[in-house]
Amino acid sequence: MHTIASDSLASLWDEVLGSQPDPDLWVVFATLVAALAVVVPHVLWRIARNAITIAHEGGHGLIALLTGRTLTGIRLHSDTSGLTVSRGKPHGIGMILTAAAGYTAPPLLGLGGAALLGAGHITALLWLATLLLVAMLVMIRNAYGALTVLLTGGTFVVVSWLAGPQVQAAFAYAVVWFLLIGGVRPAFELQAKRARGGAGDSDADQLSRLTHVPAGLWLFLFHAVSLCSLIGGGRWLLEG
Repeated sequence: MHTIASDSLASLWDEVLGSQPDPDLWVVFATLVAALAVVVPHVLWRIARNAITIAHEGGHGLIALLTGRTLTGIRLHSDTSGLTVSRGKPHGIGMILTAAAGYTAPPLLGLGGAALLGAGHITALLWLATLLLVAMLVMIRNAYGALTVLLTGGTFVVVSWLAGPQVQAAFAYAVVWFLLIGGVRPAFELQAKRARGGAGDSDADQLSRLTHVPAGLWLFLFHAVSLCSLIGGGRWLLEG
């Protein structure tokens, strides 16, 4: 019995770490079109943006922990806004990196996902995303946020365990395309809000107060990271 269990665990580990065949090129393009169809229309984007908010706030939380801050909680709201609260010095490199991590997290996650898919690690991507969502769920402090993360994580679990290889591949590519393309739009939305005199407490404005660097330059950084991630990640997906 012990040998059977060990063999099963080893087989599962090999599957997670191993590579899977690339999907047909038409699947790659179909998932690209699907991601565009979700991100571009305002009605669908209004719903799908919740997933980008999960990545945004997760980025704040992860970097807060990595820089030695104490993460006290994350809240996700139905208007697709969010709030990540951490304790530590109100200034310094840790606070700067934490504040900068929000808008850059979705496209960088997409870029990392594209690298995994380009190397054929479809199963590893799905499992890693599931683990990150489970870790984030522990820090969620409101009901809507918990429900959003549970539904998102549950989708990854169902696909990872029950779907066939082709469905897993299509789902993984759709998720990564969505992160890459959806990671571009928030910076433009923030730019539009600031042009109308709103979003005075945005990440860019907080960074400006922390560093005395104009908020417009931080906004430029958000644009640069998201667009470069889209270009680089898109090439990996299309050439994979």
